[in-house]
Amino acid sequence: MDEQSSTTLDQTAEAAAETPPAAAQEVAQDVALELASDFERFLTGLLRPWNAYQVAIALGLVLATYLLTRLLAPRLHNWMRTLTGLPTWRMRLLVILHKRLNLILFAALIWPTVWIMREVTWPSRSYMLAIIAQLTLAWLIIAVLTRLIANKFLRAIVRYAGWIWVTLSILNLTEETQLLLDSAALDIGEVHLSLWLIVQGAAILGILFATARFVTKASTDSIKRNVEISPSMQVLLGKLLQLALYSAAFFIGLRAVGVDLTGLAFLSGAIGLGLGFGLQKVVSNLVSGVIILLDKSIKPGDVISLGSTFGWIEALGARYVSVVTRDGKEYLIPNEDLITGQVVNWSHSNDFVRLDIHFGTAYHDDPHLVRRIAIEAAQSVDRVLSKKPPVCHIIGFGDSSVDYVLRFWIEDPTGGLTNIRGNVYLALWDAFQAHDISIPFPQREVTMLRAPED
Repeated sequence: MDEQSSTTLDQTAEAAAETPPAAAQEVAQDVALELASDFERFLTGLLRPWNAYQVAIALGLVLATYLLTRLLAPRLHNWMRTLTGLPTWRMRLLVILHKRLNLILFAALIWPTVWIMREVTWPSRSYMLAIIAQLTLAWLIIAVLTRLIANKFLRAIVRYAGWIWVTLSILNLTEETQLLLDSAALDIGEVHLSLWLIVQGAAILGILFATARFVTKASTDSIKRNVEISPSMQVLLGKLLQLALYSAAFFIGLRAVGVDLTGLAFLSGAIGLGLGFGLQKVVSNLVSGVIILLDKSIKPGDVISLGSTFGWIEALGARYVSVVTRDGKEYLIPNEDLITGQVVNWSHSNDFVRLDIHFGTAYHDDPHLVRRIAIEAAQSVDRVLSKKPPVCHIIGFGDSSVDYVLRFWIEDPTGGLTNIRGNVYLALWDAFQAHDISIPFPQREVTMLRAPED
């Protein structure tokens, strides 16, 4: 783009800034005509000898890059497969470089070419190659840096936005693009909504939200490492911090692009009305989650029973509680169910849990001996507590057995309840077999009566 066209576009941009919104379409047409004429001059310039030479050199470098990539990529891949014991970040860096090998090789070829042409000929005769070299290096840096973003969708957005921005910056087209986007606008009352405002707002909000997410994660990890704060309070502080930072990022971003926040009063009223009618369950779960965190009735790590679900709490969410059972299933229980339903918290005030086992022995067995053997059998199981010794009591005389209850304590309900009961039953069986104590079972006699004779 020559100096005369640049001056013309600057004058057009100044005129657009002073033009009322009604004439924005005419400004857009003027800018489009200027860009079209610049593109026509660019195509005409390509026909000049030295410009054609530069295009031919660039195409030759592209071909050389393709051949080198076909030659070196398999060898680099085989060499990477032989590496063992490398740290994860080094292997990840090698994978990134392997995937971007074509850009790396092209940048390695074009930059020395530009330096040689600047020394051999006039700098203006390597102008196009210098632009291509700058674009290649900028695209390569953006492609490598965006690999640090874990989310694939966000990574793609940041990558393509970065490529577009550096391309416009290197080609000195940022002002023209801004003017063109700003001319495509829609006036809603006193609000001037343009494409440039939308792009600017999306970029600012994206940066602010990413910053808020990073600060929230770092602060939450720091809170979780503080052992003086209870688990439920850690979750509550993390949620409040997340809400505050994201809300601040949203309002700061809107103010940065010039949105009048007073107009959001009507919107907030409409949202409140919608919450009152259509989102009752969602709001109820959100409020119930806050209540659970405040009253500390349950917390991460607690063992609970809700209906037929038995497991320990993995995480407390804004809408639900994650409960993991012994068989690996993860139940997402709404917070409202934990507030309105009956929940058994096996580890609310402490981790001690008492378990009962019922059994019976024959009437000819000594009940004093049975009680002593049952207590010793329970004490022989590893998870049964000795500081809270087991007890055994007679609870009744049944039809065919003397009925007992064996009570013992554990302090690790997350280890399971069924398995510890099974171990105690096995210990009772072995002890009763060793002392010839029998476990009776119901027996019935059937008497066959002869039919009376006539």
